[in-house]
Amino acid sequence: MDFGLWQVWEGGWVGAILRGAAVTIAVAVTAMLGGVIVGIVCGLVKWGRIRPLTYLVDGYTALVRGVPELLIIYLLFFSSVEFVTKVATAFGYAGLADAGYAFIIAVVAIGAISGAYSTEVVRGALEAVPHGHVEAARELGLPGSRIFRRIIAPQMLRIAFPGLNNVWQTTIKDTALVSVVGLQELMRTAFIGSGTTRHPFIFYLIAAVVYLAITLVSQFGIDRAERGLRLRERK
Repeated sequence: MDFGLWQVWEGGWVGAILRGAAVTIAVAVTAMLGGVIVGIVCGLVKWGRIRPLTYLVDGYTALVRGVPELLIIYLLFFSSVEFVTKVATAFGYAGLADAGYAFIIAVVAIGAISGAYSTEVVRGALEAVPHGHVEAARELGLPGSRIFRRIIAPQMLRIAFPGLNNVWQTTIKDTALVSVVGLQELMRTAFIGSGTTRHPFIFYLIAAVVYLAITLVSQFGIDRAERGLRLRERK
């Protein structure tokens, strides 16, 4: 154990692990932001029963939630990487495609997954807004845009917050799956380090600790934000 930890320090793996963790956080944050945007739009479509868009959203959420996340990443990557590489090479950007495409696919794939689950969270939160509040606002003569901005949206956000928190925690863990496309995030770095030093237990244990640290720190921030929302509601 001591020898393994010494190799991690002496071999410069601490910096590599930190860089991998930074890539993991970048993928998770970017994918989650995109997923929340997709979730809000699709959730509004399902809540408002806007046809035929509702059928498209239902198909999207059913497909993504019914297929393993790893398979979605494989399908997106291997169905497009050859085409993108050819186009990038034709314009003289072959190296850029090799360096950045894995990150783009990671964000798109994880974002599509988080978007599907965020859609159901947003839809459920919108359904949970008391209908009487909306009716009272209409009786007061408030326009629809103001009703949504001042009454529906704030309550939807408060109700959806715990569910979106769960989506975020899942998104962090799903980033480990994108190591299969060659992106050197935390899990990929641990895999390379374990193979190079022949100390897999040490590297995977460190990766687990880093994932846990990211989760705990983000959970602390989310808990504070949720308490802030509750205090604003009471005021």
